[in-house]
Amino acid sequence: MSRSISLTDNLDSKPGRARGLCPKGTAWCNLLTAALLALFACDRFCLTATPVQAAKGPSTVAAVGKPAPDFELTDSHGQMRTLSAYRGKFVILEWTNFDCPFVRKHYDSGNMWRLQKKYTGLGAIWLSINSSAAGLQGSYPPETINKLLLQKGSCATAYLLDPDGTAGRIYGAKATPHMFIINPQGTLIYAGAIDDKNSTDPSDIKSARNYVELALDAAMLGKPVPVANTTAYGCSVKYK
Repeated sequence: MSRSISLTDNLDSKPGRARGLCPKGTAWCNLLTAALLALFACDRFCLTATPVQAAKGPSTVAAVGKPAPDFELTDSHGQMRTLSAYRGKFVILEWTNFDCPFVRKHYDSGNMWRLQKKYTGLGAIWLSINSSAAGLQGSYPPETINKLLLQKGSCATAYLLDPDGTAGRIYGAKATPHMFIINPQGTLIYAGAIDDKNSTDPSDIKSARNYVELALDAAMLGKPVPVANTTAYGCSVKYK
């Protein structure tokens, strides 16, 4: 073990030379002494900082006007579904949770399945997606989900299970319902709320401005989407 060095150690052993590093009282000497004290203290006491790794997130995040990110999820009947399989068609993504009062508003009133029936009848693909983690609100086994789909009168093309939240995070789904529309070229053309009535009251639906209907009716006629981005309202997505 090496001997610790003192600032008053004689660095020149020849007689007649001043002990220490420099003559006392000079300004540059005082600065040098302070710097060496800090260096020796850090050498003995400082800890090496451990780099903090950034939280991992999706490498691709959906954005209106950009290509819609592909995903692969299993539906409630055990069939694997990929978004890319529906290229050439309009696709509606509906983040859902049947225990959420905002979702119940649109299903129990018939509003959601009316939209599903209307646009799937026009050749669109409607994918309901549940990103609730196992054990959290809205998470059910597939057989229970299929019973609920019958009870709710769902006319969706498929109900997809996303318990890991992979697809939900890629699309930035924050609420239920949270709606996304993709055109036949694979571009995301709408993202946001189903309408402009942030409430659980079904009586609001008649006077609501339905953004999904506005976007699809315009896009299917080759017209620009009048409102392409809105803020989704509802229950938070129950990610793990």
